[in-house]
Amino acid sequence: MNAPYNPGLLEQLRMRYANGPVKMLIGGQWVEAASGETFETLNPSTGELIANVASAGEVDVDRAVAAARKAFEGAWSGVKPTERTNLLLKLADLLEANAEELALLETLDVGRPIQFSRMIDVAGAVGQLRYNAGWATKIFGETAEISAPGEWLSYVLREPVGVCAQIVPWNFPLVMAMGKLAPAIAAGCTVVLKPAEQTPLSTLRLGELLLEAGFPEGVINIVSGFGRTAGAALAAHRDVDKVSFTGSTVTGKAIIEASKTNFKRVQLELGGKSPTYIFADADLSKAIPAAAMGIFFNAGQVCAAGSRLFVHEKVADAVLEGVVNMARGMKVGQTLDALTMIGPLVSAAQLDRVTGYIESGRQEGASVLAGGDRLSGEGYEGGYFVQPTVLVDTKPDMRVRAEEIFGPVLCAMRFTDEDDVAALAARGNETEFGLSASIYTQNISTAHKLARRLKSGTIRINGSGGVDPALPLGGYKASGWGRENGKAGVEAYTELKAVSVAL
Repeated sequence: MNAPYNPGLLEQLRMRYANGPVKMLIGGQWVEAASGETFETLNPSTGELIANVASAGEVDVDRAVAAARKAFEGAWSGVKPTERTNLLLKLADLLEANAEELALLETLDVGRPIQFSRMIDVAGAVGQLRYNAGWATKIFGETAEISAPGEWLSYVLREPVGVCAQIVPWNFPLVMAMGKLAPAIAAGCTVVLKPAEQTPLSTLRLGELLLEAGFPEGVINIVSGFGRTAGAALAAHRDVDKVSFTGSTVTGKAIIEASKTNFKRVQLELGGKSPTYIFADADLSKAIPAAAMGIFFNAGQVCAAGSRLFVHEKVADAVLEGVVNMARGMKVGQTLDALTMIGPLVSAAQLDRVTGYIESGRQEGASVLAGGDRLSGEGYEGGYFVQPTVLVDTKPDMRVRAEEIFGPVLCAMRFTDEDDVAALAARGNETEFGLSASIYTQNISTAHKLARRLKSGTIRINGSGGVDPALPLGGYKASGWGRENGKAGVEAYTELKAVSVAL
């Protein structure tokens, strides 16, 4: 996975994007925006232009939704489950065959080190497709015995919900797109997919592979554009049956409001402020690197990042020393360098946001153990780099501890033997979020008791790892509505219909 990138492939991509704006996929055709408008997508490592991309407006969204509706009401409704399985598997094969190109696109557009783009984005997207492909033939209804007078045959059908708008975030565009698209297709829905305006390129390249795989026209449409225009139009569109969104809690609230036009189904995977607990008996050889990577991976731009660390006072000095040493030792730099562990933030706006939070922490009394500043100078020219940062002496009412920063900023706190499981759970639950949590202890009773009390959708004990397509993903409280992945993720793209026949 640490192999060097292919310079020839990089040059091919540069030449491709120099030839004009990247178009959108609507109804099986590549089209420019009706308005002719475009926007720029930049390389966050250098600030340089990668490509101009078609900027969808309301007219384009209308066309995409109409194409999806036509396909859903037409030929797609007759496609058998095994055919949907085969289409998803064919697409997985094509992603694998084009893995290096997709990884390079993700690295250029997102700012993720190339080794992680290969391992997380492309491999994860292939895994999502192959996992969900199997569900197309395993969506079942059920029969029921009812108590009405007479003799009845009653059964429940699961039917595809219909036309789905899927709005993907900028931090993991390809794998997130697959996490939404694959279960929707398995369930028999049609899709209008909108990548984030910061990172549209891998999703648009995906459109070419969709056509190569043989997906009928209109089944999957891809519109590129801004959230305030294309995203808002999709969320409010009266002919969209469901909207699935991953992103900020603020935007999630706006989508809920927009969905009222036709009471469309809404699925939201939103922000997090996830706690990590390290007890005195924890295996520190596992806990320390997990705590560090849990916040510094992808420059902290992960919804489930372990941004709050609660560590027992008996091991606090050793843990903090270990995390600080990792923060100082991880290579921050250009994403095409195979040794780089941390790349830039995605944009200048995100850089301002993260450094603003660090400064607010300083002003409110937090102490900086490591990092705390923007990186500039040789090797960082034009890029949006910030040092991995460790803060201590934080309090619950500080913005750095209460709000999602979405950057490589860890807030560390100590606890003592006087803090029982209930008290620790209360500290973990102190924010409005409830997405994820991690626990490190050899006492399995403590681990299970704490897991029961935490209001989090995902909890890992004595281990870390990425998202698995077999496990439901989602959160409590302001971290969202509903679940993606697993059986629940496929069933979320279905409606239940009860049928009773008097015999």
